[in-house]
Amino acid sequence: MTFTITVTPSVRAFAAEPTETLLAAGIRQGIGLPYGCKDGACGSCKCKLVSGSVTHGPHQAKALSAEEEAAGYVLTCCGTAHSDVVIESRQVTEAGAFPIKKMPVRVNTMARASHDVIVLKLQLPAADTFQYHAGQYVEFLLRDGDRRSYSMANAPHTQASGPHIELHIRHMPGGKFTDHVFGAMKEKEILRIEGPYGSFFLREDSDKPIVLLASGTGFAPIKAILEHMAHQGITRPVALYWGGRRPADLYQSDWIAAQQATLPQLHYVPVVSDAQPEDAWSGRTGFVHQAVLQDIPDLSGHEVYACGAPIVVESARRDYVAAGLPEEAFYADAFTSAADKT
Repeated sequence: MTFTITVTPSVRAFAAEPTETLLAAGIRQGIGLPYGCKDGACGSCKCKLVSGSVTHGPHQAKALSAEEEAAGYVLTCCGTAHSDVVIESRQVTEAGAFPIKKMPVRVNTMARASHDVIVLKLQLPAADTFQYHAGQYVEFLLRDGDRRSYSMANAPHTQASGPHIELHIRHMPGGKFTDHVFGAMKEKEILRIEGPYGSFFLREDSDKPIVLLASGTGFAPIKAILEHMAHQGITRPVALYWGGRRPADLYQSDWIAAQQATLPQLHYVPVVSDAQPEDAWSGRTGFVHQAVLQDIPDLSGHEVYACGAPIVVESARRDYVAAGLPEEAFYADAFTSAADKT
């Protein structure tokens, strides 16, 4: 038995088995539902249940509270259908239907960008084509069956110079994967990845000004989006707010400065939350998401793309909607760690 899942207002429909989540069924059939972590931790896939019966698997209260569930909201990443279902999701797009592939990759280069960030460049199989949207991510398939997700920091058009992806890896001490990256990993090592995943990519059917909000290595998919905008000749006004604890956390500020030659409409605002006297920091301080509101108190005419720590993404979503941003104009990818998901 299968159930029909209908998405409004697009009125697109797909079939779901009673043993698979709504999101897994949608991805399998090329339906671009919004999502982030796929583990019930970030809330990016939350949508309104219009009709039908959905049961949730394990998830975190910050992603879907008991009150939200009682009010008729569901998480498609951990919700399974028990009848035909109608959900409301305004981010369904025809794009996002690139095939999801598993493939081996070779570590090409490893470059230390800061004390706790490595820029990892991976060579993809030359005989295969890997398509993705700037802003999406891949998952490393670890030997024990675990997975780790990282956003691609290079735009798809860069594949023309050779099939590769760039990832920005922050060290999480004690982390199964990042301890290896910062310890025993060597160039030419072979890894396995699967992707592309995620609904975090630029909506090009809009002419609204763009706010890009990044914390830490949340800059990686933002970098890919900026590269894509320059390549496509997209001239929409764009303001990038990048936050870190210390100036060194803004590890590619020089790269951003260089992009302003090809993206003259790019306005860059670096923000540091914990500057020390030895940093000699004279720029903006405080919480990065609040810096946006200080500069743009009315966000009703903008689109926001936010990526990084869950607390930054959650705070931005709440405060920006209160500042007039339409909920459907907030696109996000919360970087939930393995610890966040437990």
